[in-house]
Amino acid sequence: MAELKVNTIGMIACHGEDIRLVLDKTYASALAGLDGFSHIQILWWFSECDNPKNRSKLSEIKPYKNSPEVLGTFATRSPMRPNPIALDCVQVTYIDHENAVIGLSYIEAFDGSPVLDIKPYTPSLDRVENPVVPEWCSHWPKCYEESGNFDWENEMNS
Repeated sequence: MAELKVNTIGMIACHGEDIRLVLDKTYASALAGLDGFSHIQILWWFSECDNPKNRSKLSEIKPYKNSPEVLGTFATRSPMRPNPIALDCVQVTYIDHENAVIGLSYIEAFDGSPVLDIKPYTPSLDRVENPVVPEWCSHWPKCYEESGNFDWENEMNS
């Protein structure tokens, strides 16, 4: 397999309710035209889970209460995977072009998590009108807006 070189473009800063994506100022000009998008997709590195043991994990034993007995890593959103890359669709609260900062309503990342890339969320490319999911997770929320009120803790085993 080929080895790839990836550079971080910034990091996540979480201080209580204040959640921001702080870009390296080198990338400030890349924010041009991002105003007006309510949501962005952020690719970030699950650095707290980056170790040989987690990178070798290829399956999970019944991670969700209603799931099959074994799920392959690629059927989960677990941070334990060959490359601990995370993807979050997040709501933008503000963009500070001068300081290269994007305010976020929420993200699953930890304070200091490295950011790899940002893409604008566009329904024409990112939204699937009628997605199909396995029966075991068909009762999960149908959209991002409903996920915040869903009892995710009751879905997980352990």
